[in-house]
Amino acid sequence: MVAHPVARRNGQERHCDAILSIAQPGVWYGDNVEEARGLARQLNEYGAKLVRDYRGRFGLFAVIAPPDVQGSLKEIEYAFDTLKADGIGLLTSYQSKYLGDPSFAPVYEELNRRKAVIYVHPTTPDCCRGLIPGIPPSSIEYATDSTRTIANLVFSGTAMKFPDIRWIFSHSGGTLPFLTGRFIRLANERKPANLPDGPLPEFGKFYYELAQGNTPGQIAALLKMVSISQVLYGTDYPFRDGAEVNRGIAEWGFTAADQRAIERGNALRLLPGLKAG
Repeated sequence: MVAHPVARRNGQERHCDAILSIAQPGVWYGDNVEEARGLARQLNEYGAKLVRDYRGRFGLFAVIAPPDVQGSLKEIEYAFDTLKADGIGLLTSYQSKYLGDPSFAPVYEELNRRKAVIYVHPTTPDCCRGLIPGIPPSSIEYATDSTRTIANLVFSGTAMKFPDIRWIFSHSGGTLPFLTGRFIRLANERKPANLPDGPLPEFGKFYYELAQGNTPGQIAALLKMVSISQVLYGTDYPFRDGAEVNRGIAEWGFTAADQRAIERGNALRLLPGLKAG
């Protein structure tokens, strides 16, 4: 389990410190439905046990595999109703399918009904493995895959069709903040009916966490796209630690109120259940 989006400890409060989620490669390998279902159940029960054993320390974003619609629906019910998960964790892509794929609609219908939070972590896309010798996919493709899936959700109309889902994206949205001009132009050229005001209002509704997205350039671009209310603290632990994002936040020079919102307030507003425990 990865402790990724984080609501930081505030003084002596005993509120949730971190939300556990599964990162790449996830549980879906495209050829064994029963194995994926069993692995998802095992991981979700393990995460829920950590939440119980360390009460007040952790929350849980349960893992599902959207290409397996029936398995996902069963696991959503179990995760929320039995395990009391705080949300669902997805990857940016599943083989050739991105998160706006129409085959995932029944999964989103249920999550929309539950007004669920979905946290999205990037993975290595099938299209782009080992393209540049000496440069691993994590250096380029993770950020790019986040952008692909966000664009797919918005331009396909999926995000607007299921408006009660709250989406969190990793790493300050990957390369999305740097490419908004291109997406604005695309919308102007194609004039999609689902984007009468262009893509920026939709991008601005999502939440973005700062793990590996906290350099001055990344923060500046992100804050041109969204308000402080949509920015969350994140670490990518155990792959990175909190010192990195703490340093980025401190060096940016947020006001005290904005820093409190990023480090805790926004997360508790999005997930009020984290106050429990």
